[in-house]
Amino acid sequence: MAARALFSRKTLASSSIIASHSRGLQTFTLPDLSYDYGALEPAISGEIMQLHHQKHHQTYITNYNKAIEQLDLALSKGDASTAVKLQSAIKFNGGGHINHSIFWKNLTPVREGGGEPPHESLGWAIDTHFGSLEALIQKVNAEGAALQGSGWVWLGLDKELKRLVVETTGNQDPLVTKGANLVPLLGIDVWEHAYYLQYKNVRPDYLKNIWKVINWKYASEVYEAESSQA
Repeated sequence: MAARALFSRKTLASSSIIASHSRGLQTFTLPDLSYDYGALEPAISGEIMQLHHQKHHQTYITNYNKAIEQLDLALSKGDASTAVKLQSAIKFNGGGHINHSIFWKNLTPVREGGGEPPHESLGWAIDTHFGSLEALIQKVNAEGAALQGSGWVWLGLDKELKRLVVETTGNQDPLVTKGANLVPLLGIDVWEHAYYLQYKNVRPDYLKNIWKVINWKYASEVYEAESSQA
């Protein structure tokens, strides 16, 4: 019963953005998941999902909010030196929040369509730009496995070139740091905290199995919305 209760709790907070004080400074709160922590098993264990969501994502949010408040204070004092020093913390922790918020939506249980291949517009675009879904998966897995240290591997839409791209980013850099016209459709976290408890140091096994719970429906919705604006 204890394990069931542990893995069924979805979040510690319900909203994604709240006003922190009367000056109108906006801070973030941990977003809900649309599924229970254990719902992605056996591809991703409930223990990993809980720690990843409640501990790691929450830490990025806490540190981002702290840095933003410090920046607000520094700007109110005209303290340019402190404002500049805070930029790296804002980028790292803000990026961590952005990336993880996308990552949770990129996953869904098998019983809710996880792993079902994309159809229509996105499916056709994948075939056009990569030859097949299998070829895309091989490319993403190869680049994700080869990424040194911690980071992310992405399937994105280049709105300027109107084509799909596979990119990697280091640490918690969002995809937009690789180009202002890039929109993330799918991001896979290849930090060790995303898989180590289950897969140890065998990142390729994690990358192989995560496709069983990929939410292609969400990626397709983003692709169609962004393509119509391109």
